[in-house]
Amino acid sequence: MKILLFLSDAMIPLLIFLIVGYGILNHHHVYDDFIKGAKDGFQTVIGIMPTLIGLMVGVGILRASGFLDLLSAGLGFLTEPLHFPAALVPVSVVKMFSSSAATGLVIDIFKEYGPDSYYGTITSIMMSCTETIFYTMSVYFMTAKVQKTRYTLAGALFATLIGTIASVILAQIM
Repeated sequence: MKILLFLSDAMIPLLIFLIVGYGILNHHHVYDDFIKGAKDGFQTVIGIMPTLIGLMVGVGILRASGFLDLLSAGLGFLTEPLHFPAALVPVSVVKMFSSSAATGLVIDIFKEYGPDSYYGTITSIMMSCTETIFYTMSVYFMTAKVQKTRYTLAGALFATLIGTIASVILAQIM
Protein backbone atom coordinates (compact mmCIF):
# COMPACT_ATOMS: atom_id res chain seq x y z
CA MET A 1 0.00 0.00 0.00
CA LYS A 2 2.85 2.37 0.78
CA ILE A 3 4.30 1.85 -2.69
CA LEU A 4 1.00 2.96 -4.25
CA LEU A 5 0.94 6.08 -2.10
CA PHE A 6 4.52 6.84 -3.07
CA LEU A 7 3.78 6.34 -6.77
CA SER A 8 0.70 8.55 -6.65
CA ASP A 9 2.68 11.31 -4.91
CA ALA A 10 5.62 11.03 -7.31
CA MET A 11 3.65 10.68 -10.57
CA ILE A 12 3.20 14.39 -11.46
CA PRO A 13 6.75 15.52 -10.58
CA LEU A 14 8.14 12.50 -12.45
CA LEU A 15 6.02 13.28 -15.51
CA ILE A 16 7.18 16.92 -15.52
CA PHE A 17 10.80 15.80 -15.15
CA LEU A 18 10.43 13.37 -18.07
CA ILE A 19 8.85 16.00 -20.34
CA VAL A 20 11.52 18.60 -19.55
CA GLY A 21 14.30 16.01 -19.87
CA TYR A 22 12.97 14.82 -23.22
CA GLY A 23 12.80 18.41 -24.47
CA ILE A 24 16.36 19.14 -23.37
CA LEU A 25 17.70 15.95 -24.95
CA ASN A 26 16.03 16.91 -28.25
CA HIS A 27 17.43 20.45 -28.05
CA HIS A 28 14.04 22.15 -27.69
CA HIS A 29 13.65 25.45 -25.91
CA VAL A 30 11.45 23.97 -23.18
CA TYR A 31 10.76 27.22 -21.35
CA ASP A 32 9.82 29.04 -24.57
CA ASP A 33 7.47 26.21 -25.50
CA PHE A 34 5.94 26.41 -22.02
CA ILE A 35 5.39 30.18 -22.33
CA LYS A 36 3.83 29.78 -25.78
CA GLY A 37 1.49 27.08 -24.49
CA ALA A 38 0.52 29.17 -21.47
CA LYS A 39 -0.22 32.13 -23.75
CA ASP A 40 -2.39 29.95 -26.01
CA GLY A 41 -4.18 28.56 -22.97
CA PHE A 42 -4.90 32.05 -21.70
CA GLN A 43 -6.38 33.02 -25.08
CA THR A 44 -8.57 29.90 -24.92
CA VAL A 45 -9.84 30.89 -21.48
CA ILE A 46 -10.71 34.37 -22.74
CA GLY A 47 -12.53 32.84 -25.71
CA ILE A 48 -14.67 30.46 -23.65
CA MET A 49 -15.45 32.88 -20.81
CA PRO A 50 -18.81 34.04 -22.30
CA THR A 51 -19.91 30.42 -22.66
CA LEU A 52 -18.96 29.65 -19.05
CA ILE A 53 -20.78 32.70 -17.73
CA GLY A 54 -23.87 31.89 -19.80
CA LEU A 55 -24.00 28.31 -18.52
CA MET A 56 -23.54 29.35 -14.90
CA VAL A 57 -26.21 32.05 -15.11
CA GLY A 58 -28.64 29.69 -16.83
CA VAL A 59 -28.23 26.96 -14.23
CA GLY A 60 -28.50 29.52 -11.43
CA ILE A 61 -31.79 30.82 -12.85
CA LEU A 62 -33.21 27.29 -13.20
CA ARG A 63 -32.23 26.47 -9.64
CA ALA A 64 -33.50 29.72 -8.09
CA SER A 65 -36.79 29.68 -10.01
CA GLY A 66 -37.80 26.30 -8.64
CA PHE A 67 -37.88 24.77 -12.12
CA LEU A 68 -35.58 21.95 -11.07
CA ASP A 69 -37.92 21.03 -8.20
CA LEU A 70 -40.85 21.08 -10.61
CA LEU A 71 -38.88 18.92 -13.03
CA SER A 72 -38.07 16.33 -10.37
CA ALA A 73 -41.69 16.22 -9.25
CA GLY A 74 -42.88 15.89 -12.83
CA LEU A 75 -40.44 13.17 -13.82
CA GLY A 76 -40.52 11.34 -10.50
CA PHE A 77 -43.34 9.05 -11.56
CA LEU A 78 -41.17 7.87 -14.48
CA THR A 79 -37.89 7.49 -12.59
CA GLU A 80 -39.10 5.98 -9.31
CA PRO A 81 -40.16 2.62 -10.87
CA LEU A 82 -36.65 2.42 -12.34
CA HIS A 83 -35.19 2.81 -8.81
CA PHE A 84 -33.87 6.27 -9.70
CA PRO A 85 -35.07 8.67 -6.98
CA ALA A 86 -36.93 11.77 -8.16
CA ALA A 87 -34.75 13.89 -5.88
CA LEU A 88 -31.75 13.04 -8.08
CA VAL A 89 -33.33 14.16 -11.36
CA PRO A 90 -32.10 17.77 -10.96
CA VAL A 91 -28.55 16.55 -10.37
CA SER A 92 -28.58 14.40 -13.50
CA VAL A 93 -29.99 17.26 -15.61
CA VAL A 94 -27.73 19.99 -14.23
CA LYS A 95 -24.64 17.75 -14.51
CA MET A 96 -25.06 17.78 -18.28
CA PHE A 97 -24.55 21.55 -18.23
CA SER A 98 -22.32 22.36 -15.26
CA SER A 99 -20.38 20.12 -12.92
CA SER A 100 -19.90 22.84 -10.33
CA ALA A 101 -23.62 23.61 -10.19
CA ALA A 102 -24.34 19.89 -9.93
CA THR A 103 -21.86 19.69 -7.06
CA GLY A 104 -23.94 22.28 -5.22
CA LEU A 105 -27.00 20.06 -5.68
CA VAL A 106 -24.99 17.05 -4.52
CA ILE A 107 -24.11 18.86 -1.31
CA ASP A 108 -27.82 19.53 -0.77
CA ILE A 109 -28.56 15.82 -1.24
CA PHE A 110 -25.77 14.89 1.17
CA LYS A 111 -27.19 17.29 3.77
CA GLU A 112 -30.72 15.96 3.40
CA TYR A 113 -30.11 12.21 2.96
CA GLY A 114 -26.48 11.69 3.99
CA PRO A 115 -23.49 10.76 1.84
CA ASP A 116 -23.69 7.07 2.78
CA SER A 117 -27.40 6.77 2.02
CA TYR A 118 -28.80 5.14 -1.10
CA TYR A 119 -29.37 8.58 -2.62
CA GLY A 120 -25.89 9.71 -1.68
CA THR A 121 -24.29 6.60 -3.15
CA ILE A 122 -26.14 6.93 -6.45
CA THR A 123 -25.25 10.60 -6.62
CA SER A 124 -21.57 10.00 -5.92
CA ILE A 125 -21.27 7.28 -8.54
CA MET A 126 -23.32 9.26 -11.07
CA MET A 127 -21.13 12.35 -10.65
CA SER A 128 -18.03 10.32 -11.41
CA CYS A 129 -19.34 8.42 -14.43
CA THR A 130 -21.18 11.16 -16.33
CA GLU A 131 -19.90 14.19 -18.20
CA THR A 132 -20.84 17.84 -18.54
CA ILE A 133 -21.99 17.24 -22.10
CA PHE A 134 -23.10 20.68 -23.21
CA TYR A 135 -20.26 22.52 -21.51
CA THR A 136 -17.64 20.19 -22.94
CA MET A 137 -19.11 20.24 -26.43
CA SER A 138 -19.45 24.01 -26.50
CA VAL A 139 -15.94 24.63 -25.22
CA TYR A 140 -14.13 22.03 -27.33
CA PHE A 141 -16.06 22.60 -30.53
CA MET A 142 -15.84 26.38 -30.18
CA THR A 143 -12.11 26.23 -29.51
CA ALA A 144 -11.45 23.84 -32.40
CA LYS A 145 -13.95 25.68 -34.63
CA VAL A 146 -15.85 22.47 -35.37
CA GLN A 147 -19.01 23.12 -37.41
CA LYS A 148 -20.43 19.61 -37.88
CA THR A 149 -20.68 17.65 -34.65
CA ARG A 150 -22.24 14.57 -36.28
CA TYR A 151 -23.23 12.04 -33.60
CA THR A 152 -21.40 13.62 -30.68
CA LEU A 153 -24.50 14.78 -28.81
CA ALA A 154 -26.37 11.51 -29.30
CA GLY A 155 -23.34 9.49 -28.21
CA ALA A 156 -22.72 11.70 -25.18
CA LEU A 157 -26.37 11.52 -24.10
CA PHE A 158 -26.33 7.73 -24.51
CA ALA A 159 -23.12 7.46 -22.48
CA THR A 160 -24.65 9.63 -19.75
CA LEU A 161 -27.75 7.42 -19.69
CA ILE A 162 -25.58 4.32 -19.36
CA GLY A 163 -23.54 5.98 -16.61
CA THR A 164 -26.70 6.87 -14.73
CA ILE A 165 -28.06 3.34 -15.07
CA ALA A 166 -24.73 1.95 -13.88
CA SER A 167 -24.81 4.24 -10.85
CA VAL A 168 -28.23 2.88 -9.85
CA ILE A 169 -27.14 -0.73 -10.33
CA LEU A 170 -23.87 -0.24 -8.44
CA ALA A 171 -25.63 1.55 -5.58
CA GLN A 172 -28.08 -1.34 -5.30
CA ILE A 173 -25.21 -3.83 -5.17
CA MET A 174 -23.50 -1.83 -2.44
